[in-house]
Amino acid sequence: MQIEIGNELAAAGPSSRRLRLELAATAGEVDEVQRLRHQVFVEELGASPEGDDGERDQDAFDAHCDHLVVRDGDTGQAVGTYRLLPGSRAARLGGFYADGEFDLARLQHLRERAVELGRACIHPDYRTGAVIMLLWSGIARYMRQHGQQTLIGCASIGMADGGANALAVYRSLAARHLAPAEYRVFPRYPLPLELLHEAATPSIPPLLKGYLRVGAWIAGEPAWDPDFNTADLLVLLPLARIEARYARHYLAEKQAA
Repeated sequence: MQIEIGNELAAAGPSSRRLRLELAATAGEVDEVQRLRHQVFVEELGASPEGDDGERDQDAFDAHCDHLVVRDGDTGQAVGTYRLLPGSRAARLGGFYADGEFDLARLQHLRERAVELGRACIHPDYRTGAVIMLLWSGIARYMRQHGQQTLIGCASIGMADGGANALAVYRSLAARHLAPAEYRVFPRYPLPLELLHEAATPSIPPLLKGYLRVGAWIAGEPAWDPDFNTADLLVLLPLARIEARYARHYLAEKQAA
């Protein structure tokens, strides 16, 4: 599956790094992405994902996904990534990655024209905002080009504090961003919310905050992901809900004259 990404460039921070957005096209490029994921998830965050071989974060879904890559335009280094799994491919696999964490029965009618986002990470030296902006630009273009209507994905909250922040984030977001009842999902391994102490002030992870900013819902209570030791929320974002100011930026739509 192809997407017209081209050599899209952006400045990234005070050093004015040039960034290039593309889809991984070879096994070697997917290998680069997996090495970046290992660096961030395992070496930096201490996760223990099944399938990681000590150098690469990999799983059975990778071969069936498209992998967005942001590269440093000067060095060619892969510095950011997202993987995308269209519903048609997920059906052949038996489901989305999220099916392992949630009962998605109420989203059955959305599957065929949905894209699952996953394994998002950015190199620590490039977390200025420009990389995630380019990734979102590619995601939106990918959806439009292939007629997809809905984004789904797991957004993670660290559990190093025993789940106090995860509980605070969930309760805060459930009050303002909970999906309508007909789109609710149910965790297969629920976080025991009633046993957790709630943090005084929720600290929403930047990636989750970005989803909410463009109109996403959370689709129910969090699940516990033991591989990453995170509380995961299922995020649901119909393309139609992206606000006009973000649609102009991410989808490059021209204003009517």
